[in-house]
Amino acid sequence: MKIKVLLFLLSIAFTSNAFASTNEHLNATKMIKTDSLLRHTVFFKFKEGTTPEQIKKVEDAFSALPSKIEQIKGYEWGLNNSPEGLNKGFTHAFFLTFENEEDRAIYLPHPDHKAFGAVLTPYLEDVFVVDYWTQE
Repeated sequence: MKIKVLLFLLSIAFTSNAFASTNEHLNATKMIKTDSLLRHTVFFKFKEGTTPEQIKKVEDAFSALPSKIEQIKGYEWGLNNSPEGLNKGFTHAFFLTFENEEDRAIYLPHPDHKAFGAVLTPYLEDVFVVDYWTQE
């Protein structure tokens, strides 16, 4: 009888430990998601003949978006300077940071984002976009 009680108590202890480990794993997964950032990366290739002044107009218009759209939590941009020659004509890289997919969903159809698109479109030959959650 004592052995049965001891086995029963041990099985409860193991089961409790298994649930605790599962909860810790779930909390760790949520923490990673909370600590991650959503990056929205945009790369531009301008049409041949686009002037430096026209490109500056696009740069300034894009750089104004973070002050107009509160969901943008981080912003940076730069010009390609890779020595590899693999940029396929893409010269500009823009990185926007969002806290979550809901903020990005507000940004995409936002009137100020659409107005930026109207500034960009006449000069744009090609664009590609990659969004990703940051990883450690």
